Amino acid sequence: MLSGDMEKRQQMKDDLQRCIDAHKGELHSLSRDIWSNPEVAGNEKHAHDRLVRFFSQDQTWTVQSHYKLPTAFRASWGPVGGGVGDPVLNVGFLCEYDALPGIGHACGHNLIAEVGAAAAVGLKAALENQTELPVPVKITVLGTPAEEALGGKIELINAGAFADIDLVFMAHPAQQDASFHPCIIIEEMLVKYYGKASHAAAYPWEGVNALDAAVLAYNNISVLRQQLKPDWRIHGIIKHGGEKPNIIPAYTELEFYLRVPLLKDLCDLKAKAEACFRAAAGATGCQVEITFPTPTYYNILPNATLASMYESNGKALGIHFPEQTAMNSNHLAGSTDFGNVSFIVPGIHPFFYICTDALNHTEEYTEAAGAEKAQLYTLRTAKALSMTAVDVVCCPDLLKKVRDDFRLAKLKQK
Repeated sequence: MLSGDMEKRQQMKDDLQRCIDAHKGELHSLSRDIWSNPEVAGNEKHAHDRLVRFFSQDQTWTVQSHYKLPTAFRASWGPVGGGVGDPVLNVGFLCEYDALPGIGHACGHNLIAEVGAAAAVGLKAALENQTELPVPVKITVLGTPAEEALGGKIELINAGAFADIDLVFMAHPAQQDASFHPCIIIEEMLVKYYGKASHAAAYPWEGVNALDAAVLAYNNISVLRQQLKPDWRIHGIIKHGGEKPNIIPAYTELEFYLRVPLLKDLCDLKAKAEACFRAAAGATGCQVEITFPTPTYYNILPNATLASMYESNGKALGIHFPEQTAMNSNHLAGSTDFGNVSFIVPGIHPFFYICTDALNHTEEYTEAAGAEKAQLYTLRTAKALSMTAVDVVCCPDLLKKVRDDFRLAKLKQK
């Protein structure tokens, strides 16, 4: 297929839209089933099985359950097109499906799973009758569990799950549509102070007060904040402060999150925070233990070419992208393990509106993520992702620009 064959490309986009519309009931059922059975990070057995069944019902998909992680899966189709011996272009779609403790799918991961599944099925419909694609194209869907707590995508990266994937697509529900939003790096610090217990009234001088160390550490961090750059964040809690008021606490524990927009900033903030924690130990005579219990979530690398194509396709479907003042400004948001994926594979992680002004991680958003009125926006987003994938696989020049953007974005992190 010639890269300038716009008419043929539009026909493929029309085909994928019809396919997604034809499966809308099935896709809604998939999403609703996951929403109705919320499972926290690493325990998504029902969601895993449901998605595996969804892809297994079509014998043209090769489905691997429990792929590298107990609740991850992989579904593959193709390759088709291209010439004999040409390298395969493997297009990946990611599904998340873990819920939050206590409030269920308050971040809409059931809709992320639906978008990934719908976009992949749509792209398959666009490609399956094509014989003149510039390169052989394969579609891979990865079920990526435990985004909310354990960094499932990072574990999958380390296990080699992304080694053969060339592009990645996923989308996340939010308060409005945006082709890119700068999610930031997060590092978790767990700080433990060890002192010596003693009777707080009879002989307090015999004790070494671990709570004093925790309080000093908390205050040290509070004082540090005025010296931090505007886009750096550090926030935390005292998880354990002692047993009873008449016992000098022998053990305390704090949990803090460090957030910065660029990977190169993280070492500086970690060093400053560690100095605060160690100073509190020295002042009180306690021993301190500092650990980093979860993987670091990286910032998302932007890809201007993919973002531009996604916006063009989204606008053709009626998606409204507000001026780049709210979602795409320097206003900082949360963090995601998709950031780590964006450092190894060119990709896109747009946000999409689901007909609510409620904020993520609230009970109101849980309700909105399961509502039927969210379906129009969810499937429209899936279509825009799939249409963007059509543009890339049909146009070698666009694929080159996507890869050039990827290399440039990585260089800017150094």
